[in-house]
Amino acid sequence: MNKIKRFLKTSFSRILVLLIAVIFQIIIQYSFVHWLYDKLTWIEAFLRLLAVIITLGIVKNSRHLSMDIVWVILINIFPLVGAVLYILLGADLFISKTYRDIKTMTEESARYYTQDPEVMKKAGEVTPDKIGQFRYISSYAGYPVYKNTGFEYYDLGEKGFPVMLEELKKAEKFIFLEYFIIEEGVMWDSILAILEEKAKQGVEVRVMYDDFGSFFLLPGSYYRTLEEKGIKCVPFNRISILLNVILNHRDHRKIMVIDGKVAFSGGINLADEYINHVKRFGKWKDNIIKITGEAVWSYTVMFLTHWNALRKEDHTFLSFRNEAIKGEEDGFIAPYGETPLDDEICAQNIYTNIINESNDYCYICTPYLIIDTEMINSLILAARRGVDIRIITPGIPDKKMVFAITRSYYEQLIKGGVKIFQYDPGFVHAKVMASDDQIATVGTVNLDYRSLYLHFENGAFLYGSKKIDAIRDDLISMMEEGHEVTLAECDNGPIKEFLLSILRLFAPLM
Repeated sequence: MNKIKRFLKTSFSRILVLLIAVIFQIIIQYSFVHWLYDKLTWIEAFLRLLAVIITLGIVKNSRHLSMDIVWVILINIFPLVGAVLYILLGADLFISKTYRDIKTMTEESARYYTQDPEVMKKAGEVTPDKIGQFRYISSYAGYPVYKNTGFEYYDLGEKGFPVMLEELKKAEKFIFLEYFIIEEGVMWDSILAILEEKAKQGVEVRVMYDDFGSFFLLPGSYYRTLEEKGIKCVPFNRISILLNVILNHRDHRKIMVIDGKVAFSGGINLADEYINHVKRFGKWKDNIIKITGEAVWSYTVMFLTHWNALRKEDHTFLSFRNEAIKGEEDGFIAPYGETPLDDEICAQNIYTNIINESNDYCYICTPYLIIDTEMINSLILAARRGVDIRIITPGIPDKKMVFAITRSYYEQLIKGGVKIFQYDPGFVHAKVMASDDQIATVGTVNLDYRSLYLHFENGAFLYGSKKIDAIRDDLISMMEEGHEVTLAECDNGPIKEFLLSILRLFAPLM
């Protein structure tokens, strides 16, 4: 009951303002369209021509046409409405200041990602059959490959959370937090108490949360509350009363950096369900990865890139680069980011490369499965090559409509040789892939349209570490707690199949 009251108090005023603004925009647009049709008889022909031009542009420039096809249909059936929505939400034609600042800072920050040629040379000697993936991540995606000298994988949020708290207490210079969701409760309150104390001690504390991700959870002025406590804070990409493309790009990253020596990432946000303190959808299955060594620098740069795009205050990032904690060399690690503001679909390419290069097995865990034809074909082709392809999805969904769309892919994949497992105890929020006891990636990237193409994301590509076995075993344990989906379970009947086909078509807009 208290949570409901807090939700209503936190969200009502912001929702009301946005609702009034959106209704006002709709009324203006409708009135404008009605006036045009009354005054100009040739407007329909013009709009049809505009629809054709935009469609040709989408077809020519799209890198994921099976996902962009929804815009083609909308624009051609409803030329004016479809074209306006595409310009506002699907194209890069509406250039906001936020958009420009993030894009500019991302380009400027590239100079801080420097590849050690000796590491690449060693990678080529140790992994000649996988060097192509390293070259892609380093040369084209732009993220350095490091010798892995330390990471720990925690297969539940509640296992990694106490480690987070202990490391935060050790902070001496700075603490950076960048999360999609922050919600007041046991988890966040425990962290906040440490942040307040550290800020009083003179530690530089910076917090960034996505304004949409925390829209229903925090007051619109919450960043001011943190500032009053001595904690610098920026709500990422604040929700505006005006619809535009940049509002469609959310910060889905999960990054914690402490003194440039330790970084945390993984699937968890900073809210109580992620550590199973409250249960909303059964057991919440998630993970945390702790990174030490030189690879922490990439997480530092990722955070500072967004921070300085929104709140310019650092003339150089180098003042935050500290001597790395070095443990035993154990394979390679390459933290990477995904941005929707360039032409490089980094996360999808890394995922696809892992699938295409697998020989024995490839296990995948994702809360949402909304994939394009390229990913479908890669999964099925790998299965037909004899690779044991398995995908783990939730048994209890957090979003029923998205879960229905996820299940709509099962039949095609199963018939293609892919095995689907549902995690029966609850909701899987982990985004993990493991292959051949050699490769894994852990991060924030779901196998869905938003993560792969629209959101800012991050992950860590791991190769050759002995600890990859722990990631593989975690995936196997999820399968053992769940069940393998059969074709009989995929039989929805003709009416439901028709409705699911429509939902899948519009999935990119969800």
